[in-house]
Amino acid sequence: MAKTLMRFTGVGGQGVLLAGEIFAAAKIKTGGFGLKTATYTSQVRGGPTVVDIQLDEEEIYYPYANDGEVNFMLSVADVSYQSFKDGVKEGGTIVIEPNLVHPTEEDRKIWNIVEIPIITIAKEEVGNVITQSVVALAIANTYMDAIEKQVLLDTMLSKVPAKVHEINLKAYDLGEKYAKEQMA
Repeated sequence: MAKTLMRFTGVGGQGVLLAGEIFAAAKIKTGGFGLKTATYTSQVRGGPTVVDIQLDEEEIYYPYANDGEVNFMLSVADVSYQSFKDGVKEGGTIVIEPNLVHPTEEDRKIWNIVEIPIITIAKEEVGNVITQSVVALAIANTYMDAIEKQVLLDTMLSKVPAKVHEINLKAYDLGEKYAKEQMA
């Protein structure tokens, strides 16, 4: 499998760091190499956050994705979308939270912009906004087919408390469902 480069953007407190950590750990479990590199402001919550996720069968020597190399980006905050979208290669897919992220018409010509209401799904359908990172995880994996689903689920469950396993599994299923609907 070729190297997979993904980027999650949001603001501090939205769980993008956790999603990147889960992807990297899951890839390592399969015997491959996984790396997440996070950049965020000194604000604990509310500051722009970006997580680059590299997954490969070969050793990863450079921790950052070069601009124009990222295959897939998911963004749940406009400030971060605007700051980090240029790292996505032309024709790449960018999944956005349409209630919060506002791509231009020019952006829509450069990238495949997909609108999925990630936060609304977590808040209203799962019943817990904290699960938005798992909804995002499922969407990204459905689009990128980066990690075998069961390995990703097992890794995700190992990183969250047992009392929230059920709602996180529901969040994953919903994220996967919405992604498949958009891909159809």
